[in-house]
Formats: sequence, structure tokens, C-alpha cells
Amino acid sequence: MPERLLNVAEAAERLGTGERFVRRLISERRIAFVKVGRHVRLAEATLDAYVLANTVQPVTRRRTRAHYGRAA
Repeated sequence: MPERLLNVAEAAERLGTGERFVRRLISERRIAFVKVGRHVRLAEATLDAYVLANTVQPVTRRRTRAHYGRAA
């Protein structure tokens, strides 16, 4: 079964952002997209890959008390 292509509104809803953000990602070529005639579509896997690539992992090391009072 071929992968489902999402329009800009559906992609924005899936990312939890506005359409303007998705359109900016497309215009800056920061995310892969498909042109279907004059329409722009995004594959679900592309959105998943974008989220995974931009996920920031939490810091696991805790700072000790000795570092709290120091100036940079």
C-alpha cells in the first residue's frame, strides 16, 4: 500500500503547529515534499523523520553544587 500524503493543513495538525510554520519549512527546503501539480504534499514518513531528527535528548548528568555559584 502506498504511503499517505498529507496536505499542509494535515501536516501542521500532526506537528501541532500552524500552517505557516509548515510552509516555511517547505520554502526553506528544510523538509522533503512532493509536488502534485500545483499542490504540495508531505509524506507521513517525512514528518516522522523530521521530528526524530529534531528531537533533543534530555541531559542525564546533574550539576554538582560546586558549579552553581561560579561566574562564567
